[in-house]
Amino acid sequence: MKTDAELQQDILDELRWEQSINATRLGVEVKDGVVTLTGHVDKFTDKWNAEEVVQRVSGIKALAIEIEVSLPGTSQRTDGDIASAAQNILDWNTYLPKDRVHVMVEDGWITLTGTVDWEYQKLALKNSLSPLLGVTGVSDQISISPTVSSVTVKDDIESALRRRARFNEHSISVHVDHADVTLSGSVDSWSERELANHAAWGTPGVHSVINNIKVAL
Repeated sequence: MKTDAELQQDILDELRWEQSINATRLGVEVKDGVVTLTGHVDKFTDKWNAEEVVQRVSGIKALAIEIEVSLPGTSQRTDGDIASAAQNILDWNTYLPKDRVHVMVEDGWITLTGTVDWEYQKLALKNSLSPLLGVTGVSDQISISPTVSSVTVKDDIESALRRRARFNEHSISVHVDHADVTLSGSVDSWSERELANHAAWGTPGVHSVINNIKVAL
């Protein structure tokens, strides 16, 4: 099991290794395996990238992101401009159901509401809006409309997990209540935990996922 100092060093090394991130503007605090990432970045996508990079490191029990987005003067826009740009993306993207997703912007922060049919639609929308000039954050409050039975959802998730070589049939259990999924069990790294989470979310008809999987240290 890694000490807090070893885990902190591994995270710092991973951040420095990632060319898309300016690691000198970020700080890492670790206590009892719980990691807090601090610092300042110029755009929301940098914050998002830093979070994904840190999750690749094994031994993390929990992760808190306290990075602030400090926009340079040339990147600042009015909320109206950001809302218009976001709406244009909604209008032009054919993967989204028309008139079912709504955008609100306050102080550069985009809040998305409404319903879609698939998790990939939520992810694609967030990926499209996050790089917009002036955006300081994106809150996804979009729900997924259930379209299949609980039994089908459970079978599909378990099949997806079996197809991934990192998991055996006993490492993760899946419980489905209507369209709400709960994952439990144990894996070897935070990235494996997230991989299982993505497998659940990628299943048609899933409305929510509670990830209770523990990372074995």
